[in-house]
Amino acid sequence: MIKLKSKVRVVLFGPPGSGKGTFSSQIKKVLPDIPHISTGDIFRENLKNETPLGLKAKEYMDKGELVPDEVTIDMVGDRLSKEDVKEHGFILDGFPRTLTQTEALTEITEIDLFLLLDVSRDIITKRILGRYSCKNCGEIYNIYTLPPKTEGICDKCGAEIKFEQRSDDNEETLKNRLDTYEKNAKPIIKYYKKKKLMRKINAENTLELTEKDIKKILEV
Repeated sequence: MIKLKSKVRVVLFGPPGSGKGTFSSQIKKVLPDIPHISTGDIFRENLKNETPLGLKAKEYMDKGELVPDEVTIDMVGDRLSKEDVKEHGFILDGFPRTLTQTEALTEITEIDLFLLLDVSRDIITKRILGRYSCKNCGEIYNIYTLPPKTEGICDKCGAEIKFEQRSDDNEETLKNRLDTYEKNAKPIIKYYKKKKLMRKINAENTLELTEKDIKKILEV
């Protein structure tokens, strides 16, 4: 019997709405011990615990400024130094976002795979502009792709729900976010392609990927 490679270091990369969280959960079905590391979670943890890095980031955030690359890099570097990462590898989601961060990540750790989630703008638009949630239990729905079984009733808790977009989920904001992503993504994709670590994944419906498909992608 062939033993699975238990340690894989993966960067998940793709535009807003490409399904990085969903694909991470698919990977964890194959490698349940692998930590899913999201930069959003790292920031929240550091801010909540008022770590020196968290307090530094808060200074910029309180002034409405972007947190500098070096602070974000230090936070990610600290998380990647933990024992669970050393033992099981990681799924890194939301980092790197700039070429400076990309080069810094190479200094921090080795990467086995850079997985580029490929989804059309049309599908991303439907995913983001159609999403809403139950205010009672937080269950996520989408008017285009994932409506509740009974219209207006939450499948999970039975509460009444209605479609209400988030304030930042509108076509103009989404177009700006996708344009910014594409501009910043080009040099990062080029960097990993040159290193022969990039693999493009059709992410239109990653929930349909079988365990065998995931193992093949991860080479485990």
